[in-house]
Amino acid sequence: MEKLTHQEEELLLIIYQQGKGFIRDFIELMPEPRPPYTTVASVVKNLERKGYVSARKYANSYQYRPTMEEGEYKSHSLSRVVSDYFGNSYKEMVSFFAEKQKISTDELQEIIRLIEKK
Repeated sequence: MEKLTHQEEELLLIIYQQGKGFIRDFIELMPEPRPPYTTVASVVKNLERKGYVSARKYANSYQYRPTMEEGEYKSHSLSRVVSDYFGNSYKEMVSFFAEKQKISTDELQEIIRLIEKK
C-alpha cells in the first residue's frame, strides 16, 4: 500500500477510533483548532484513493470506514519502519531503542518472556 503522510495517518487513526463515520464525525474528534471541512474531506479522499478507507453514499453524504483492521495497519506500518530504518531487522530496532535508553531492562526481559511463550 502507498505510504501515508503524517496528516493522513493522524486522520486514519481518528477513523479507527470512530469505527466509521462522516467527515463531520471525524472533525469533532480532532483537537482544536480543527481544520476546515474541505481540508479533512480532501485528506479522506486521499485515504480512499490509497485504499485505506472505503465510502458508502447516503443521500448527499458519504460514510467512510477503514478497509483493514487497525492491527493489520499497525503491523504493516511497523514493518515499513523496520525495513526503511533498520535494514529489515527487528533486532537492530530493539538494539537502537536499548542504546537510546528508550526501553528498560525490565521491558526487554518481558519481551523475551513473550517471545518464549510463543
